[in-house]
Amino acid sequence: MSFTVAIDGPAAAGKGTISKAVARHFNFGHLDTGLLYRAVGARMLDGVEPVAAAKALDARDLDRTDLRSAEVAQAASKVAVIAEVRAALVDFQRAFARRSGGAVLDGRDIGTVICPEAEVKLFVTASAEVRAQRRFLELADSGTTYEAVLADVRARDERDMTRAEAPLKPADDAVTIDTSALSIEEAVAQAIAVIEARQQG
Repeated sequence: MSFTVAIDGPAAAGKGTISKAVARHFNFGHLDTGLLYRAVGARMLDGVEPVAAAKALDARDLDRTDLRSAEVAQAASKVAVIAEVRAALVDFQRAFARRSGGAVLDGRDIGTVICPEAEVKLFVTASAEVRAQRRFLELADSGTTYEAVLADVRARDERDMTRAEAPLKPADDAVTIDTSALSIEEAVAQAIAVIEARQQG
């Protein structure tokens, strides 16, 4: 039986952490759809045309060690505004979503575009300042400044929320979880409670 949990939200809001924890709790499959765009962005940095990279995406591309770098993150945000790139990755994501045994997908447009029929939709967010602080701590050894990280977070938000193709926004029936003042455990508990209520409902 398939059961889809769609988790959307901006960068560094905690949706990846929550998604992995939820998938473990319910023994669902997990797909970080942002990795698909990072993999296409990384291939673009290698010199491959983005649409061609998206159409030829291979599971091995998701194992690259540079996918979490700031350079690849920026490239991912740029290729994600290309309609043909998004279209090439839709089928991959939808097939994963309907796998038997349940699936959790996290990204920017899962509840609105990829899986509008998902049984549960969550929108995980936090203030730009809190998200920048989290990302800054992750990048502490890179020599960057908090101000630079905050500017990067705001630039990505602007690009993600204003793009013509599948902009970042909560689905009309999504439950919003603001993690600005929550611990990881509290945020995960809120997500699990929403999913359990839906399963029983």
